[in-house]
Amino acid sequence: MPEGVSAQPLLRIEAVEKTYGGRQGPVRAVAGASLAVRKGEFISLLGPSGCGKSTLLMMIAGLETPTAGRIELDGTLVAGPRRDIGIIFQDATLLPWKSALENILLPVRILRRPVREHRERARELLALVGLAGFENHKPGQLSGGMRQRVAICRALINDPEILLMDEPFSALDAITRDEMNELLIDLMERTAKTVVFVTHSIREAAFLSDRVLVMGGRPSGILLDETMPFAHPRRMEIGETLEFGHVVRRLRLAIEAAHAGKGG
Repeated sequence: MPEGVSAQPLLRIEAVEKTYGGRQGPVRAVAGASLAVRKGEFISLLGPSGCGKSTLLMMIAGLETPTAGRIELDGTLVAGPRRDIGIIFQDATLLPWKSALENILLPVRILRRPVREHRERARELLALVGLAGFENHKPGQLSGGMRQRVAICRALINDPEILLMDEPFSALDAITRDEMNELLIDLMERTAKTVVFVTHSIREAAFLSDRVLVMGGRPSGILLDETMPFAHPRRMEIGETLEFGHVVRRLRLAIEAAHAGKGG
């Protein structure tokens, strides 16, 4: 078990299903998903587009209601959006007319919490992600990677118990994406947050995660739950090792089997 990870689950998902109505009849997007995530653990949901990983993430966030099953965070039922759940989407979704600092403070204002008490925390978060001095820059003055750094700060401003990330770096170029992966590793080691991270990049999942869960099949389910053997702290150089290559291959084979209809 990685250092700083609790033995007790923070998040419990029990036999969760999601079915949507359609013109051709019901469509089961997720079927019978069960997992437990310990406090301080970094989990990736890995799989191709359309395999149900974002649907499962939105149910954890309380933005989608399960058709069946149960999701609990810290012992209480997730029945809607909560302050102790932070979420980051593929697009940074920043308000273009507000500064980086004011975008970070937006959840504080929405919840009608004291802004003055959180302003210094927002500045500290910006410094933590390498954006000290950019407090007054608006989104149009920032690069894509910088905008996502602001989005990460915004998700952390209320100190959530768990951070949910839905393919947050998929729109970035390869070099910036690698930089963001290293930043996220460093940030999570500093904050010890629990993370559920959605990606379709096998290498990204292997590099970032304590555990990788491969999703797929029809209907979609969790086909593989594999612990990553790499010690912390991690740097991009591990991607050049033979062990990393073996892990990536196992994950790729699991996805290919699911795509061929052999898994689930």
